[in-house]
Amino acid sequence: MKFITSVFLLLNCFVYAYAQSESLLPVDEQGKFIYYEVVPLEGTTKNALKDRVINYLKKQHKEIQFKSLQGDTAFIATGKMVINKTLLVMSHPSGEILYRFQAEVKEGKYRFWLSDFSFIPYQRDRYGNFVASTTIGASLERDPGKLNAAQWKEYQMQAAKYAKEFASKFKQFMVSKISIAESVPEKKVISKSW
Repeated sequence: MKFITSVFLLLNCFVYAYAQSESLLPVDEQGKFIYYEVVPLEGTTKNALKDRVINYLKKQHKEIQFKSLQGDTAFIATGKMVINKTLLVMSHPSGEILYRFQAEVKEGKYRFWLSDFSFIPYQRDRYGNFVASTTIGASLERDPGKLNAAQWKEYQMQAAKYAKEFASKFKQFMVSKISIAESVPEKKVISKSW
């Protein structure tokens, strides 16, 4: 009996430790979830960093859409991630999380942040496809109530995990020395003289 109790207690400790290792996103001054990071890149010019950010946003056009350029060093884009719900072996999308991506570059450093996370639930349409049930997203910071608290916490955890993966991919791309193809001037043929 003591053995079973000690195994159960040990198992609870592991579950509690795993639950504590999963963390949510930090909160900014307005009480909204945010993932913010400043990354120094010594010896890199502002124009090179600017070209890398634009190149990254163009390559990731399925995940994130480039919206606007503020000045010559600030970039704004929006993106979405699909949340999948898994039951035993089968998986289906249960919703999507929309977010806003912002990046700014300076000489030798850049910063970026993900913010304005909102959740849009999915439902089946008459053809059996999962589509957004509404166009207005619910902010991830809101209190869901007792009924959906566990599911809402899972959405927040998945958003935090996605933000960390996105940040690591973005930083890896910014460090790489990918040469950006410059436009080659076209050769013009003048047929007036023989």
